[in-house]
Formats: sequence, structure tokens, C-alpha cells
Amino acid sequence: MRKSFFAAILFAAAAGTCLAAEAENPAQQLKMQQLVFENGKGGSLPYCQSVEGKELPGSYALVLFLHGAGERGTDNRAQLRHGVPQMLDYIRKHKIKALVLVPQCPAGKPWVDTPWSAKEHTIPEKPSEPMALAMELLDAKLKEFPVDENRLYVTGISMGGYGTWDLVSRQPRRFAAAIPVCGGADLACAERLKHLPLNVFHGDSDTTVPTIRSRNMVKALKEAGSRKVQYHEIYKCGHNSWTPAYNDSRTWEWLFEQRKKSPFLFFF
Repeated sequence: MRKSFFAAILFAAAAGTCLAAEAENPAQQLKMQQLVFENGKGGSLPYCQSVEGKELPGSYALVLFLHGAGERGTDNRAQLRHGVPQMLDYIRKHKIKALVLVPQCPAGKPWVDTPWSAKEHTIPEKPSEPMALAMELLDAKLKEFPVDENRLYVTGISMGGYGTWDLVSRQPRRFAAAIPVCGGADLACAERLKHLPLNVFHGDSDTTVPTIRSRNMVKALKEAGSRKVQYHEIYKCGHNSWTPAYNDSRTWEWLFEQRKKSPFLFFF
């Protein structure tokens, strides 16, 4: 009887631990699906997905969120740590019909093959393996859901800020707007991005990704003739510029207001 009693206590404690772990799963807390994209060629990428406003008329806006280096892995949940809760809160509060995709980059691999602490870089000829899979994931979702292709958005932090710049530089006419946070871009890509609405954030004291990465790109964009770039340099802020960026509802308001114009209005 005594042995059974202690066994019951141990079982209850173990069950409680499992329940606590399950309750702490941010994907469940945020009501997001945990899925895996497979491209049929041996490549796979875990991602979380939220389909918001199913009951609303019309097609979906689509947001691709690219996380930072600290959220890499295969648990398909760590990538929800920063930015995603604030974005979903805004979408739900304002009843926006939107498809949100948050892929997870594997451990040890980057969204962009370049050192993050470098003061400049040249965009690689080909996207990294995780970025290529993220691009394929996006293509697949455009076929799966009725998405308004004039309302495709991308945002990301740190390594994902680099990824945001990289993706729009490779596909400048595809997106309606982008929000790169504490990332870096190839200055030579400014010309092709001068018509894209951009909302750029960086901390003035960032030593992980040098602040000049954003400063210099914004300057290059303006010199190329951009009138659609906004720059917010956060005072006395280190690497964590995503908290003030994403906690401000005006950031999301600006994003969802953007619409891609007719391609005939673009002059590259």
C-alpha cells in the first residue's frame, strides 16, 4: 500500500510536469499550427502557421516572419518568442484576414550566408538552403490559400533582419512592404528596392549587428531616390530593438496599410 501511494505521487508529479510543459508551448498559447514543409526533393522546414479571420470576406494578407539566431532549432516553437505574439494580437484585435507563416531555421544554419557582425556584405549569388525552403514554402501557400498577392509582407529580427533584406532584394516586386529589424543589406541592392515601402529599425548602441548596417542602407536607398523608407533608430538601445519596434501598434498599422501597386508603375 505504501509503495502504491508513493508511485501514485510520482505519477501525478510526472503528469503535472508534462501538462506544464504542454501549457507552456507558445504555439498552443498563440493558437498556431505546428507543421513541416517538405519540398519533395529531400528538403524540409518546420514552421508555425496561423489562419486568421476565416469568417471574413475576401482574400488573405500574408506575413512571413523570420526569427533571429537564438531561435534556431527543430522544436518548431522557439521562433515564436519575439514579435509574433504582438503581431497576432494586432491582427486579432483589428479583425484582419491574414495568413501568418513563421518558419524555423535549423541550428547552425543562417537565413543569409554572411557574418552578422560585418560592416558590409555582398548578397550571395544563391539564397541559403533555409531561405530557399522559406521561399518555396511561400510559393506553396500562395497555391493553397486565396492570398491577395498585393498584400505580401515580410519582417524579421537580427539574423531574420538580414533574411528580410535578402528576400526582398531577390524578389523586389513580390512584396508590398517589409520591416527589417537590426539587420543588414547589400548596399548595391538599394536601386532595386527604391520603390518598396520599408520600415527599418535598429538600436543606436547595437554591437551584435552594427547600427551602420541600417544607417548605410537607408542612406543608399534615399540616394537612389526612395521616398518610401522610414528609419527608426532606438535611443540607448542595444541589439534588442525588436521589442520597441513590435510593441508599437503603429508598426503593424503601417504594415497592413501597404498595398503593392500595379507592376506597370514600377520603373527599375
